[in-house]
Amino acid sequence: MPAPDALRGQSRTIGLALVPLALAVADGIRVRRQLDAARRDPLTGLPGRDALTQQIGRLARTDRELLHVLVADADGLKTLNDTQGHHAGDVLLAAIGQRLGVWARARGGLAARLGGDEFAAAVLLDPSVSVRELRALRETVAQPVKGWPAIRPRLSIGAARAADLPHAADASRLLRGADMAMYRVKTGVQECGYLATVHDAYTPTVNGRRPGRDGTHLPTA
Repeated sequence: MPAPDALRGQSRTIGLALVPLALAVADGIRVRRQLDAARRDPLTGLPGRDALTQQIGRLARTDRELLHVLVADADGLKTLNDTQGHHAGDVLLAAIGQRLGVWARARGGLAARLGGDEFAAAVLLDPSVSVRELRALRETVAQPVKGWPAIRPRLSIGAARAADLPHAADASRLLRGADMAMYRVKTGVQECGYLATVHDAYTPTVNGRRPGRDGTHLPTA
């Protein structure tokens, strides 16, 4: 049996050998956190399209019957920027991001900022209450912003339910359907809570963009 001094020496040796490993693990965690922070939108704290696409893929594999993909567009941002300044517009977008993020996490999902005044989310909703949930989300987001009582964020929201589309429909197709649904709501063709049809999801793009977006009037190459 080794002497106590020998055992203590072995322990010290093992401990010293583990120090670099512990430092490497801690450094790896720090780097991953930095990369995650770098991928997030600095204004809203939300991730971008890539993280959302990955989340849609995961939820489509595990909970396809419940998976709903939302696209939401902030209404009146340009008017707010023109009348109260771009800082007010930033306050509006930050409030939308925070509220949408909390809502999505509470429903097993993820919210993201796609760019500009456009947001999206992938969540799990019971189909029997999904329309009610979407309308309640619009009301929740529209509450006045603390310190800015004149700012009441308004969203046009469209959604696509994975189970309503062919099983081969991927994240890009679900987002296209939700985007078309949002456009129909925004233009008054449909009411909030409208769910995309197969036709919506497979609407041909113009220059790679949904018909009705800026630039879609230009001829294709």
